[in-house]
Amino acid sequence: MSERTHGEGGGQGPAARLQHLFEGHRLTPTQRRIAHCMVRRAADVPFLSSVELAELAGVSQPSVTRFAVALGFDGYPALRRHLREVSPAEPAVDAVANEYQKAVEAEIANLRHLSDLLADPAPVERAGQLLAASRPLPVLGLRAAASQAYGFSYFAAKVHPDVRLLDEGGTMLADRIDAAVRAGATTLLCFALPRHPREVVEALAHARSVGLTVVTVADSAFAPVAAHSDLLLPAAVGTGLAFDTACAPMLLGRVLLEAMCDDLPQAQARLEEFDVRAAERGLFAE
Repeated sequence: MSERTHGEGGGQGPAARLQHLFEGHRLTPTQRRIAHCMVRRAADVPFLSSVELAELAGVSQPSVTRFAVALGFDGYPALRRHLREVSPAEPAVDAVANEYQKAVEAEIANLRHLSDLLADPAPVERAGQLLAASRPLPVLGLRAAASQAYGFSYFAAKVHPDVRLLDEGGTMLADRIDAAVRAGATTLLCFALPRHPREVVEALAHARSVGLTVVTVADSAFAPVAAHSDLLLPAAVGTGLAFDTACAPMLLGRVLLEAMCDDLPQAQARLEEFDVRAAERGLFAE
């Protein structure tokens, strides 16, 4: 995780090591799809054949071979051998676990991968500085990511003086981004989750064209929004159920809140003021 993705560092987990392996390579859309699949199945990849990986990624077997060559290996066997050398085997999920347990275990693995990425706190700290300094702070999230954007905005509004939630698409989205820029915004925070709406990609391109720095929380460093993000922070989603689960992106959003608070001198005072007023109003059942 760094400007665009995670940087170097020892003691990384398998997902972080894969992200670092892919850095610096100009990958085609098909190759980005393979890379995304590998990150999501980081613990299994060193033991998959090229045919199995191709099936998981929904590409052809020759595409997997070309991908390995693009990374500088003689072929996929050399890439897999490298991954086995740098990635110690992790315990597999109990084969008798039911589908619900497997989904939970997959989310636990996603959280472990996020923890690995946060071993280098610099990208999140940088994001916190950018978010704290932007007045107003537009927060974008559409469709599946709308709840993530709402949750962040709800809590951020307690400490940040001007948070503007952008959770509805349509022709007015660019207008609202323009209005935020006219009001003094310097940074836009985006939550982007699959399936990625085309209008989110277009909105980020517009945001950068009008001078905003774009900080994005996405399911992968290879998501379609990556090309339009100045700082991308990846957090994988779970895919074991009928609908994706987003525990890691939600937690990363809370981590960003913490980092932002660290750069808002009045954050603690505002929280204490809110608590006093809430008590006076009997706002919460104790």
